[in-house]
Amino acid sequence: MTRRHAAVDDAFQALADPTRRDILDLLRRRGTLTAGAIASAYPRVSRPGISRHLRVLREAGLVIADEAGRERRYRLNGAALARVHRDWFARFAPMWEDSLARLKANVEGAARGRRAG
Repeated sequence: MTRRHAAVDDAFQALADPTRRDILDLLRRRGTLTAGAIASAYPRVSRPGISRHLRVLREAGLVIADEAGRERRYRLNGAALARVHRDWFARFAPMWEDSLARLKANVEGAARGRRAG
């Protein structure tokens, strides 16, 4: 397995958990947050549980943890997210483009049919 594939696999493994996906979305909406602020957003998850989720996200490279005294401030790693998109999701772009082209042709054909009828 190449290093690129391993990074994508690590990212998908991290993304497999709904709480971790939600943490990423929280960081997307609110920017940089401390671990405590992130934990406060999930009252039903223990702080050690949130710490484990943050560790998985950090090890997968999806978040960056900056040390600020005794705190860690977490933020999204946009480069890593872009890499996952480029190395995996972008493969499907031609399929979406073909589908949109077919939809456009169908809509335009229906509109011509209404005008002719």
